[in-house]
Order: sequence, then structure tokens, then C-alpha cells
Amino acid sequence: MLAVFGHTNPDTDAIVSALVYARLLTRQGVPAQAYRLGELNFETPFVLREAGVEAPPLLPELAAGTAVALVDHNESAQSAPNLADLTVTRVVDHHKLGDLTTAQPPYLRFEPVGCTATILLKLHREANLPVERADARLLLSAILSDTLHFRSPTTTPEDREAVAFLAPVAGVEDVEAYALAMFAAKSDLGDTPAATLLKMDYKVFPFGEATQPQRWGIGVIETTNPGYVLGRQAELLQAMDQARAEDGLNGVLLSVVDILNETNVTLVLSATEEKVLREAFGVEVAEGRADLGGRISRKKQLVPTLEAYFTPEA
Repeated sequence: MLAVFGHTNPDTDAIVSALVYARLLTRQGVPAQAYRLGELNFETPFVLREAGVEAPPLLPELAAGTAVALVDHNESAQSAPNLADLTVTRVVDHHKLGDLTTAQPPYLRFEPVGCTATILLKLHREANLPVERADARLLLSAILSDTLHFRSPTTTPEDREAVAFLAPVAGVEDVEAYALAMFAAKSDLGDTPAATLLKMDYKVFPFGEATQPQRWGIGVIETTNPGYVLGRQAELLQAMDQARAEDGLNGVLLSVVDILNETNVTLVLSATEEKVLREAFGVEVAEGRADLGGRISRKKQLVPTLEAYFTPEA
């Protein structure tokens, strides 16, 4: 049985892609099981309920050599802890190539689109398989989530076309109203501990050259109520400091993205992060915050800028 899973601290796309890809492979004669590598965020349970689908189980400890398929990621730091001992046979992703290595040639499907779910719709079409209603609802939800309903600069015409195709199959008549309901669920943070808020959408990235390697944790909280999140700044900074110490990181950033107004206020932990933000993005820090304006995409606007900063041209 092929194990299919997305990245740690899974978002909606990571969960949906694992579920739908596992079902697609099984329909094509490759028995597969979806798993997750962490707890669900606040948006994903809403999506699963709407689709009438159960959450995938946590990935158990897999024996060395077990065949696996990766979705929505391909970097070891964001994957199963023993990924190097597993046999990666397939990868479906919309991120840049990372440090993945394999002993045998795997099936790879990478496309520069806004969501892995958009690629999975293409795989259904290429296999001449209809998209089942529940899967259509899942794929639609993932695209709306990853592109912030087309607000993110990662959005492509393929993502828009996919949503237009999937909405009637999924039985969603008002896509905008459904997207807003998803974002409301994502923003219902309640009394969630600060450490949990930080890690809901959080990834560790390697930067710099081998002689001066850097490892930074970058979290994002996408919300329709940024005031609530920013009101817990002191708690979040404490959680960021703890994460930096526990994971041996050079720095930690947490971007609070206002979904509706398409703005980014980033919490700044120390002078280290302040220096990097000032020099890399040309912004000033005041009261532990940096206004990054319309830079709302970690993948397209934050990480590439940091990569260029830490790896200057010779």
C-alpha cells in the first residue's frame, strides 16, 4: 500500500492533495492510503465536513524502504523525519525543487500553479477519469485556500479555470460566499495557544551557502481578523523565541496576512530579524512589527527575497 502525504503543519492543500491523489491512484490500480504529518488547521475541518470526508490518519512510523508519494512539498525539512530511508516513487507539487534525492527514478509532476489541487485536476483529465463530487469539493476548497480566492500573486489562469470547472461538479453555486465561509472558519482562532498559532502554517527553510548556512522558521497566519492575532503579539513573540531555541534556528518570522485587505504585518522577534527585514525588504520595524505591504505570499514574495539576500551574487 503506497503511503501518500503532504508536508508537516499541513494546510488545506496538503490534506486535500493527499486524500484525492490516494483515491486517484487507487482508481488507477495503485492501492494507496492518505496520511497527514500533523494536526489540522482551523479551515481544513470545515472543508472536510462540507465534503463529507474524514481526515486522514497520522502517518505511522514506516519501515525503511516503504514506498511513498509526496504531495505539496518535496523538501526533507518539511517531510517525514525518516524520509531519507523511504522510497519516494511519486511527487506532485507546485513548489520549487528542494533537496529531494531518490535511489530510483520517481514519477515527478511539478507545475508553477497556485495549488497542488490544480495539478490533480489535470491528472484526472489526463487519465480520462471523472472527478467525483466529494473530490471536486475538496479540490475546489484547496485552490480557494492556497490562492486566497485569487488574491495571492501565485494565482494562475489554470487555477481560475479549475475553480470554474470544479464548482458545478462540487455543487457550489456561490464560490465567493463559500470562500468567505472557509476564511471565517480559518479565522475562528478562539483561545488557541500561541505556540499552536505559530505552527499552524509554519515551515523551516535553509538559506545561504554551505559555508554560511542559515535556517529560518517562517510562519503565516491568514485571517479576516488580524486585530485579534496582533493583539496577542507578546504571546506570539514568546512562542517564536521558544521555537528558535528548540529548533536551533537563526531566526523566526511570523506574517499576519489580512486576507480581505491583502496586507502583511510581520512580527519581529529580535535585532537579528529586524536587520534582515530592513536590508532584504527595505522596511522599518516599529514596536516589534514590520509592515510588508502587499507581500502576502510566502512562496512567491517572502522566501525568494530571503534566498537572494542570504545568497548574494558573486
